[in-house]
This record gives sequence, structure tokens and C-alpha cells, in this order.
Amino acid sequence: MSVVVENLYKFYGHQAAVNDVSFVVNRGEVVGFLGPNGAGKSTTMKILTCYIEQSKGSASICGIDTRTDSLAVRRKLGYLPEHNPLYKELYVREFLQICAKFYGISNIRNRINEVIEMTGLGLEQNKKIEQLSRGYRQRVGLSQAILHDPEVLILDEPTSGLDPNQIVEIRNLIKELGEAKTVIFSSHIMQEVEAICDRVLIIDRGKLVMDSPIGELSSKDNQEFVSVRVLFQSSVNADVLESIPGLVDKRKVKKGEWLIKGKKSSDEDFRQTVFQYCSGHGLVILEMNQLTTSMEQVFQELTGKSKQGNNK
Repeated sequence: MSVVVENLYKFYGHQAAVNDVSFVVNRGEVVGFLGPNGAGKSTTMKILTCYIEQSKGSASICGIDTRTDSLAVRRKLGYLPEHNPLYKELYVREFLQICAKFYGISNIRNRINEVIEMTGLGLEQNKKIEQLSRGYRQRVGLSQAILHDPEVLILDEPTSGLDPNQIVEIRNLIKELGEAKTVIFSSHIMQEVEAICDRVLIIDRGKLVMDSPIGELSSKDNQEFVSVRVLFQSSVNADVLESIPGLVDKRKVKKGEWLIKGKKSSDEDFRQTVFQYCSGHGLVILEMNQLTTSMEQVFQELTGKSKQGNNK
């Protein structure tokens, strides 16, 4: 097991930024670490990379405790933080040479050439970092993270600032690296998580609310439930929808538009149930679409409820 987190807490005053989080990530896994802004993702990553210390609980990288032997931990991992710190006055190769010396890499020239090719920095390698676009600066940060060939990679928003073509290239690189390493990365792009990850962790208000393989995220939900998007002619009171037969959940998207989730039935299409109920209560439906369960829906259902309390 490359990464082990057990009952992890981080308090700032009385507020728990990380609240009793536990998970294990094995070698060869690419895991997406998701959550809304302020959920505790970056705080957890900073604990794993020894930038900050937890208040309670334990975390280890390749069997090494982050609290008791942080230098040994850092030798085992590569880290790309959310706000990528770079020495902008240095040239790309110069920056990587300095990093390579810090890591004690023996054949520096060959390794830098390999990393530059892997991250697509060939045309930019002789420029100053301050001359690069945000996307290429992000590539420099990723190059630094993988330079010493670490066993574990922790990447906070690794495709931030990249154009669509660059995103595809970095996704492919992460998938390739994940075949032999442990990769944990955060992203707000759900399609990216579905395309790259073997597994997903979702954190909300400091608590881990999901730990599931990507392939199992929607299979059970598809078998038992159905979700429909309903656009009404006018605003609808939440209490009126409460008695829809088979209702499991409902969420207001905007004025007149609702997402309604119900139990599947072999006897009747849930859309028909919703339509008949609404017609009987004088509610005029302008549009109704059945939704397929996606990573984005799962994320919204698990993290949106705390912010949508007034719509229930």
C-alpha cells in the first residue's frame, strides 16, 4: 500500500478542515480526489506531502510516517501544488537542473531530456519561465514533480490553464505514469476524472463522503433509480413535489427547473408517474428529460445537499 490515511483531522481553531478522513491507495492506482472549493482537498494533500502537519490521525507514504520522517517521505513522492511555485527568472532547463541536484539525480542531462520530452516542453526548454504561458508553466511544475521518478505522485489541479490539446496530452501522461506509480490528483473537471481514474474519493466539508471504483459509481444507481429533469411553466413549491410516488430526492436547479430522482418500477416509467402526478396537481410541464447517471450527477448529489437545504 503506497498511501495510507487513518482517521485524519486538521483543525484551524474550532473548525475541522479535515474531519476523520481514512483511505488507502495502492501502487498502480490513479485516484481522483474531488470536492467543492473549501472541502479539504488541498489541506489533505498538504498533509500527505508534509507541507503541514495533521492535528490528529496518521498518514504514511510507502510505509513512512509523514509526521516522524518527512524527509524520507519527500524522497518517495512528487508534488504539484494548486498554486505552482516557480523561479520565474530562471530558464526551464536551468530550473530543472537545480531541482535535479536537490534530488541527487546522477545522470542529470539524460533525465532532464526524458522529462522534457514526456511533458512536451521541447520547444520551450531554453526560455525563461516568466516568458511561458500559464499552461507551459504548469508543464514545468509537472516536470519538477516527476523528475526524480517518485513512487507516488500527488497532483493538485494538474491540467489547470492548459488548452484542450495540452489537456489530452497530460491526461495520457498521467495514465501512463499511473501504470507503475501511485497517483492522486484533484480536478474540477468530471470528464477528466472519468477518463483517467480507476477510483474516486469525494470529500465534502472535511468529511470523506465517497470512496468507490469508477466502474461502480453509477451501476447500482442505474439499476434502482432514475433521474429526470423537469421544467415547469412557473415556479413550484418544494412541498408540492414531496408526495410524488416513488420519490427519492429532489433538487431545485433554477426557477421552474427541478431534478427529480425516483425508484425504478417494472410497472410504470417514472416519467409517466411524474407527469400524471403533476397534471393532477395543476402543474404544467414544459420539458421533461430522463438523465443518465454521470460522475457530475454523483458529485452534485453528494456535495450539493448541504448548499441546497432550502430547496428540499
